[in-house]
Amino acid sequence: MNTEELIKQAFDPYFNVPLEAWQSFTDLGEVIATTKDQIIKNPDTTEKYLSFILKGSGGILFWNNANFVCIDLCYEGEFFGDYMSFLNQRPTPLEVITFEPSELFRISKTNFDKLSSNTEFGDKICRFASEGLFIHKQKQQIDILSKTATERYIELQAEQPTIIQRTPQKYIASYLGITPQSLSRIRNECALKH
Repeated sequence: MNTEELIKQAFDPYFNVPLEAWQSFTDLGEVIATTKDQIIKNPDTTEKYLSFILKGSGGILFWNNANFVCIDLCYEGEFFGDYMSFLNQRPTPLEVITFEPSELFRISKTNFDKLSSNTEFGDKICRFASEGLFIHKQKQQIDILSKTATERYIELQAEQPTIIQRTPQKYIASYLGITPQSLSRIRNECALKH
C-alpha cells in the first residue's frame, strides 16, 4: 500500500474522499525512515513537522524528576509529534522518539498551513487532523482519571495487539503511571485470563 492509501485508510472513518485528493496532500510532504530510538524532536526545541506513522511506533516523553515520563504512545495509522509546539511554533520540554525502525510521512508547518489555506479539501484535512488529535488527548485524560492501569492496559492491548508487544515495557509502564514490576504483574494476570 502506498502512502496516500495508508493515510486515506486512517481518515476514512472521519470523511471519505477520493484517493486522488490524498495525493495532493502527500505531494506536500515526504516519507522518511527512522532507526530504533531515533529522536525526532529534542526537548526545548520547536516541532518542525507533523508526522504520521506509516509503519512502526514511537512516543512523546517528558523529563521529570531525573527520568523520562511517557505521556503518549503512538502507533501505525496515527499522527505523531509535539502537536502543541507544531501549532504555536514555540519550544516545549517534550521529546519525540521512535521505539523501533519506523516509516513516517511528515509535512512541514509551512506546507500544512499552505494546505489549509489553498483548498476546501486541505482545510478539511487540517481540521480533522486537529480534531482527531484533540479527541485522542481528551479521551486519554478521561481514561487516566477514570480507569485503572489494568483497564487501560487491556484497552491498549485490544487496540494495538501486535505493536504493543514491540513497545519497550518501560514506556508502557510509564504511560500507565506504574512501575515495570506492576506492568509485569498485570501482563501475567491478563495472560492467565486468556
